[in-house]
Amino acid sequence: MDVRDDIRRGREPFSKIMQAVATLAPAQDLMLLAPFEPTPLYGILAQQGFRHSAETTTEGDFKVRFSRTGADQAPVAKGSGASERRTVRAACDGVPVLDVDARGLEPPQPMVKILEAVATLPKGALLRAHTDRRPMHLYPQLEERGFAAESTEQSDGSFITLIRPRTTGS
Repeated sequence: MDVRDDIRRGREPFSKIMQAVATLAPAQDLMLLAPFEPTPLYGILAQQGFRHSAETTTEGDFKVRFSRTGADQAPVAKGSGASERRTVRAACDGVPVLDVDARGLEPPQPMVKILEAVATLPKGALLRAHTDRRPMHLYPQLEERGFAAESTEQSDGSFITLIRPRTTGS
């Protein structure tokens, strides 16, 4: 995937990259061409079970191969801060719910963290995201991926957004 032109034209290629990652078969790799080293992407895709190898092209761009590190399974996020917390539990009706706390992060990191979690959401599960602001820019990204979201303001001014796969006909 060549994102050099997107970046040069001022377009953010993150959602395009994450869509490509979401469609990879277990044994497929993603080759990315970028005008700079995509260091933030390394951590995001590592949490999804990918390792990377990077090299500089003769033109000075970066060619990065992302490969799965092991079995095709949902990764477990690591970290000790509240902004890194991701837990899965069952709701009262038995549906698994993945909680993602994205508070305390500067934009666009809350959206990145939530979209990363959506990309690894187990079938039949819901995602509950806690953010400092109403995630207005997140809604169209979720819509593109086949998800619906509903946000509720909390008494402290933060928001809880429940994200679920869109049902047929909605």
